[in-house]
Amino acid sequence: MLEIIDQPERGVVIFSVRVQSRASKDEIAGEMEGALKIRLQALALEDRANEALIEFLARLLKTPKSAVRILSGERSRTKRIAIQELPSSRCWDC
Repeated sequence: MLEIIDQPERGVVIFSVRVQSRASKDEIAGEMEGALKIRLQALALEDRANEALIEFLARLLKTPKSAVRILSGERSRTKRIAIQELPSSRCWDC
């Protein structure tokens, strides 16, 4: 089950993602071990996949890229993501 931590007092939603790079298209591919599985076309070189992940999530959630941060796992497939200023109800409308 996907774990989403909603911290309304800080205006932050935190969740885990599992990234698969070099995919045929950018997409959400389900849930894997408590993390949202995201497939990205970008290569995992020189932070390209991290940048593509931030851009993909920002576009999906209709929020600025500056509101999406990687909290941990920058060099790993499994990452903790924080989305600033995102009401929890908005996540489920996507």
